[in-house]
Amino acid sequence: MPPDPLPASTIDQAAPGLAVLRRFLPFLWPADQPRLKARVIGAFALVLCAKAIILAMPFAYKAVVDAMDGIADPAVSLAIALVVAYAGARFGGVLFDNLRNVIFEKVGQTAARRLTENVFAHLHALSLRFHLERRTGGVTKIIERGTKSIDTMLYFLLFNIAPTAIELTAVCVIFWIKFGFGLVAVTLGVIAAYVLFTWAMTRWRTRLRRDMVELDTSAYSHAVDSLLNFETVKYFTAEAREAERFSAAVGQWASAAVRSENSLAALNVGQALITNAMMAGAMGYTVWGWSRGMFTVGDVVLVNALLMQLFRPLDFLGTVYRTIQQGLIDMEAMFGLIDTPQEIRDAEDAPALIVREGAIAFDHVDFGYDPERPILRDFSLTIPAGKRVAIVGPSGAGKSTIARLLFRFYDPGAGRILIDGQDIAHVAQSSLRAAIGIVPQDTVLFNDTIGYNIAYGREDADEADISAAARGAAIDAFIASLPEGYETRVGERGLKLSGGEKQRVAVARALLKDPPILILDEATSALDSRTEAAIQATLDQAATNRTTLVIAHRLSTIVAADEIVVLEAGRIAERGGHAALLARDGLYAEMWARQREEREAVTAGRERT
Repeated sequence: MPPDPLPASTIDQAAPGLAVLRRFLPFLWPADQPRLKARVIGAFALVLCAKAIILAMPFAYKAVVDAMDGIADPAVSLAIALVVAYAGARFGGVLFDNLRNVIFEKVGQTAARRLTENVFAHLHALSLRFHLERRTGGVTKIIERGTKSIDTMLYFLLFNIAPTAIELTAVCVIFWIKFGFGLVAVTLGVIAAYVLFTWAMTRWRTRLRRDMVELDTSAYSHAVDSLLNFETVKYFTAEAREAERFSAAVGQWASAAVRSENSLAALNVGQALITNAMMAGAMGYTVWGWSRGMFTVGDVVLVNALLMQLFRPLDFLGTVYRTIQQGLIDMEAMFGLIDTPQEIRDAEDAPALIVREGAIAFDHVDFGYDPERPILRDFSLTIPAGKRVAIVGPSGAGKSTIARLLFRFYDPGAGRILIDGQDIAHVAQSSLRAAIGIVPQDTVLFNDTIGYNIAYGREDADEADISAAARGAAIDAFIASLPEGYETRVGERGLKLSGGEKQRVAVARALLKDPPILILDEATSALDSRTEAAIQATLDQAATNRTTLVIAHRLSTIVAADEIVVLEAGRIAERGGHAALLARDGLYAEMWARQREEREAVTAGRERT
């Protein structure tokens, strides 16, 4: 299992890098994966072997040079042998490095996969409120950058920083033994200056990087949002407006990127000044020692080779540090998603909902998406098992909110919602939603085949089940007319289908699920009268022997309901059968008369044409 997330405040209060690393390292060293631990140990052992070979190479180089001093035939043979040994050592270093990568690759990929799966699962566990308030493009960009940073951070942490520290220790020991403490002190002082300079410059560049990342996310989010709503853009001929907004966002990002790259140039120049000053000083010292007979020519070469090898990763250390800092920023954002609290959580050891009859009761429910704007006020309603109850009312009265509360996308501010006497706040959400089917007003489909979208209603559905559901939703003839049939792709959000076709897919999906409780939220609002009549008969049959909640705007579709509830400003204004409500001559009768006039006007217009 992935490690438990720390509270969001931990990252804010502690050093961000250390806090993120503490959370990430358990993915690298998983308690339940001993084979991956063995791979980490094996990879690091190969790192040590490669480093030992690399440290031996300058000594072979020194021996070659010393053997060439006062050249003689035996010395030529020895020099050639040392050259071969030097070349073999270089090859051995490359070999061990690549074997290390082969062994460790699975560890890095597994860590990235598990962390990404953890984020994805948590996103699906978050409330509807989170997904309505966040931009999908921004969320996907955060996950993409965080995932990409994992492999890079693992490589640099394990195979650059740790080996460089080992190599620095070894070089200092060699310098102490062969050249005295003075050269060790100078080496450590210069490296300390290098690290401090890199740290200070990188902190400055990190702030620039944060700005650039935020602007990049904003620009990407806007682009995705604009493209997803391309029809709306075209309706209002807003292509130029969208291009201008995107250009402004990208322009801000480009300015931030220029500042970031210019700061990189300043960092590289400063690092080069420090390292080359050290190289010049050390080489000057050894040449002076050689002139006094203190060192051999090979010693001069040894110091040069050791410093070259030491500063090669140190030159890269600036890039490593910057990359790790950038990776920590990206991973911090991804962990921020994991730290987003679940607004709707199951109680500990919550039991599964047991639906025996399917009776629903709203008991004095108050709810508002915003505390300052209540939607439902002291709402109480009982839907007997197997009955069909319709809810009607003007826009904003709270009709669709009732369906969302029944699915427990939100918890009420006060009151309870019961199914067969069980408070839905105390049962497992998965069992609650498994017991409820819905045909929503706004049907959004996956960018996959029609067959896949219908089959989404039940995981174990076979082709015969899918075909039966399509027939029940009166969409089978349309599917048969398509060249690819059930394999026809419906496009992004189902945009290749008409509104009526999408709604019929939603009906088929609900029929396939076959739940004990059914919600019809404006289920036929996008259909023509002919198709509506066919599907209405199917829905009437589907509602038989199951509890059905119908949310309707078109009153002609709920005339046969067992009870009609009229909502106004979040309260029940009227309730009763169709005939009784008309006889009362209240709000329902007024809505019925208005819709009848609209139908008659439409009919008269058709006759005139």
